[in-house]
Amino acid sequence: MKPTTDIEQVKSVARALLMTEVYKTPYSPMVVQHPFTSSGFVATTKDGVMQLIDITESEENLQAWQSFMRKQINSTDNAYEIYMMTNKPYSLTFLKYASPYLSKADFSKILADAWIRSENPNCDTNVSKSKLISMFKQADPHELMLEDELRQYEELDDTVTVYRGVTSHNAKNIKALSWTLDREKAEWFAHRFNEDGTVYEAEIDKQHILALFNGRNESEVIVDPKFLMDIRISEEPVQELNQTM
Repeated sequence: MKPTTDIEQVKSVARALLMTEVYKTPYSPMVVQHPFTSSGFVATTKDGVMQLIDITESEENLQAWQSFMRKQINSTDNAYEIYMMTNKPYSLTFLKYASPYLSKADFSKILADAWIRSENPNCDTNVSKSKLISMFKQADPHELMLEDELRQYEELDDTVTVYRGVTSHNAKNIKALSWTLDREKAEWFAHRFNEDGTVYEAEIDKQHILALFNGRNESEVIVDPKFLMDIRISEEPVQELNQTM
């Protein structure tokens, strides 16, 4: 990382991603896959007038949109603003390629947002699990976490019990980075999408917890999964009934 962000190199990364192929889906042109858009219908300007065009319809439309986006990228000197132009599923991809040119502060702030912004960062096909772990280890905790999150992290016990809820969609990804301190939240994840999933629990030493996030009200902890201990199915707590004498 750089002592200060090299904004011109960050712009160069963004412009390179902008020029990558637009992948069509069965729902195109409404839905596409690209680092800067999730839809084939995009806004651009012509003669100073905003208009909506379909970039899957013609090369001319695609180039017009790329030119418009290139101007947006070139017009800012703020790395975070460039990052916010990216399509959510590509947030971590952008950070992966831009990280050599970012200051530690900018890198850490973008990593925190990109993680929370991504729907399923544990299964990002463009950023490996080992790369994600490396990213979190490089980050500055004071920039990565909010003040109350850092305080909660510092107050954790030396060994912590963590929980993870999985469904049929991610049942093979138990040893992931994302766990929670809240068993009820893990239970919610195990049963979302009308699934009859499973809650796992494990222990991990605090030194291997890389971050703590409350941004989605999930009491989420990011861990180095190779240090998880005694992973097991978590039995649902038995609620004790108050007995009147």
